[in-house]
Amino acid sequence: MGGSHERSAAYGPVHGLLPADTTEDVRMRGAGVSQQIAVLPVGSFEQHGPYLPLATDTLVACAVAREIADAYPVHLLPPVPISCSHEHAAWPGTVSLSAVTLHAVIRDIADSLRRSGVDTLVLVNGHGGNYVLGNAVQEASARGERMALYPAPEDWETARERAGVATSLLTDMHAGEIEASILLHTHPELLRPGYETSDHVADDRRHLLTLGMSAYTDSGVIGRPSLASAEKGKQLLASLVDSFGTYFSLLTSDA
Repeated sequence: MGGSHERSAAYGPVHGLLPADTTEDVRMRGAGVSQQIAVLPVGSFEQHGPYLPLATDTLVACAVAREIADAYPVHLLPPVPISCSHEHAAWPGTVSLSAVTLHAVIRDIADSLRRSGVDTLVLVNGHGGNYVLGNAVQEASARGERMALYPAPEDWETARERAGVATSLLTDMHAGEIEASILLHTHPELLRPGYETSDHVADDRRHLLTLGMSAYTDSGVIGRPSLASAEKGKQLLASLVDSFGTYFSLLTSDA
């Protein structure tokens, strides 16, 4: 993290969820690396219980991507805010794309980036239901293109341990300790009172893809948001930035 990769203040700052880079910022940053890397936050617009916003996954993905862009010379992209949230369709406000459409969007973005001289794409995924992103990365890699999906479950586990998150990744499935902690650190004004008493555990979810989330929770929460804190959110993001270092090294190597 940091060191020679630290993002210069001369580069465009992030305004809200949207990067403020100019073309010249991208050109200058790319001149210092062997491979230009774009970072694309992929979120969702889906229920997160009565207390967290529908945009939670997008806010989390943007927070991770923004921290990465502050530490490494990457081209930060605006988020894809709607994805594959079909398991949450029972709750009002949830909006989804088909997996085919999301796959096509990712491929179009990657193709467009390469035409403008940015040859590597990292998908920063904030929604566990975006299974198709893994297929998109596999297919791109098989074509000889440079693409990665971040964070991996192992990166989240490392972050969970470093931050002192008590809930396991299995239990902390949705609107739980991790997501609430990151929002408490980055957007505390968006959490509504009540998340502190909305814990719900449903570790056996073997029929989730068939039955959807509503078979396992009435509130939409599966996890323990009562254990969340802003400090845990800060440490989660710091760990994810550190873990990205191996991805950056891999993607900028000539091998």
